[in-house]
Amino acid sequence: MTNNAIPAVLEPEDLLTMPEGDHYELIDGRLKEKEMGAESDKVALRIGGRLDQFCLQTKSGVAFGSQTGFRCFPNQPKMVRKPDAAVVVAGRFPNDKWPKGDIALVPDLVVEAVSTHDTYEEVAVKVAEFKSVGVRLIWVISPETRTVLVRRANGTCEELGEAGTLSGEDVLPGFTCAVADLFV
Repeated sequence: MTNNAIPAVLEPEDLLTMPEGDHYELIDGRLKEKEMGAESDKVALRIGGRLDQFCLQTKSGVAFGSQTGFRCFPNQPKMVRKPDAAVVVAGRFPNDKWPKGDIALVPDLVVEAVSTHDTYEEVAVKVAEFKSVGVRLIWVISPETRTVLVRRANGTCEELGEAGTLSGEDVLPGFTCAVADLFV
């Protein structure tokens, strides 16, 4: 993709029609490349796969991967964020159908797998954005430290090491995953 062909400010719909749009987020109408290394991508795939299996088996929701955009920021209409994995609990999509493009609903669970390309500030901003719209549960997975930071809508936060177990809590009751299993 050449920068000459890209307008300075894009609309969310533009991202959907771009040949490589799945590799970008949109921040105030400006492209932000979503760079993932192999390690963080593998961790995101592992937890995303487990969430997907659980949601399918229990019919408790729908899991989405790292290329699904969320346009759920009412004060920022030119914002599209793509968490590494996300879940929208059952019953929230009109007519139980999810859209073909971006999702306008606030996800109930968001997962971010920290990449070597991410800065602390970038991850903190993204987490704050998702918290500001009411995401109920956020997991920030660090392959480097082999930990998961659990952020809840009520403001509580907990760090789990490899001996810990992730829980779907009240968002996905019954879901569990050993933290160590994310890094195998």
